[in-house]
Amino acid sequence: MTKFNDWALSRRRLIKGAGALAAGVAAPALIGTRSAYAAYPERPVKIIVANTPGGPSDLVGRTVAAALQESTGKTFIIENIGGAGSNIGMGAAARSEPDGYTLLLATNAYSVNPSLYNKIPYDPMTDFVAVCELATSPNTFVVRSELPAKTIQDFIKLAQASPDKFNVSAPPIGTAPQLQAEVLKARANLPKLETVVFKGGGDALQALLSGTVQLSSGSLPPAAAHIKAGTLRCLAVTGAERWPDMPDVPTMQEAGFKDFVFATDCVLMAPAKTPADVVKWVETETIKVLSTPAMKERLFKAGFQVRPVGQKEAWARITKEIDLFRDVIEQAKMKKL
Repeated sequence: MTKFNDWALSRRRLIKGAGALAAGVAAPALIGTRSAYAAYPERPVKIIVANTPGGPSDLVGRTVAAALQESTGKTFIIENIGGAGSNIGMGAAARSEPDGYTLLLATNAYSVNPSLYNKIPYDPMTDFVAVCELATSPNTFVVRSELPAKTIQDFIKLAQASPDKFNVSAPPIGTAPQLQAEVLKARANLPKLETVVFKGGGDALQALLSGTVQLSSGSLPPAAAHIKAGTLRCLAVTGAERWPDMPDVPTMQEAGFKDFVFATDCVLMAPAKTPADVVKWVETETIKVLSTPAMKERLFKAGFQVRPVGQKEAWARITKEIDLFRDVIEQAKMKKL
C-alpha cells in the first residue's frame, strides 16, 4: 500500500511538473504575442495620399502624420500617388497588405469616381473601412486681383461676353472642385468656358497665378495665403456658410445658386481586412491629435476645420455622398470616363 501511495504521489508530482513546464513554455509565447501587438506599429506606417504634393489633401496628410509621430513616438510617412482622378493611389491602397501598415487618405473623389468612371480599381463598398474623418474645407472660385470681377456674377458676365478668352483650372477629374466647375458651367450657361484639369490643387492654382487661366476652382487651403496677400480675389466660397476668416466673401448660395454646396473632405481609411483592433488604435490616436487646440489652430490657418469623428460617422458620410455625387454628375450631364 505504501508503495502504491508513493507511486501515486510521484505521478501527481510528475503531472504537476509537466503542467508547470507547459505553462512556462506557453507563457512567454503568449506574452510575446501580446507585446508584439502592443508595439504596433513596429515599423513605419505609410499613408497614401492619392494626389500630388502641395495640394490640400497632401497638406492635411503631412500635418496629421507629423502630429501622430510626435504623439505616439511611431513613424508615419506620406506617399503621394496621384493621377487618374486619384484612382491610381486608391487602387494601390486597395491592393496593399491589410496589416495596418498602409492607410489611405481619401478625398471626395472616393465617392465621386464610382459614378464618373466606367471602371475604377477599387470597390467603394467592400475594399476599405473608414478609420476617421480628418478635416474639411470649403471650395472656392478665385481670380487674379487685377481682373475686373468682384463677384461670381461679374465673372459670369465677362465670360459670357468674351467666351473665347476665359477658362477655368481645376484639380483632377472627379474631385469636388472639378465637379463644381462643371456645375457652374451648366447652371451659368457657360458652355465655352474650358476646364483645364491638373494633377493637383496646387498645380491648378499655379495656372491662375501665372495667367494661364482666368478662374480657378479649388479648395481654400492652397489659395488662402494668396487671398490674404491680395494677389488673388475670392469671388465665392462653396460651403454652407461663409468662412470665418473671410466674412465678406459670400457663399454660392448667397450669390443666387441654390444648393451649390461643395467641400474638400479628408478621411483616413484602411484596407477592408485590416484587423479591427489596429483600425481602432489608429482611430483613437488620430482623433486624439486632431482634438488638440494646436492642431485646430494649425489647420484653420491653412484653410481647414478639423473633423475629429470616428469610423461610424465617417463611413456614413462617404456612403451618403456616393448617391449625392451620382445625382450631381447626372444633373451636370457629365459623360463617364
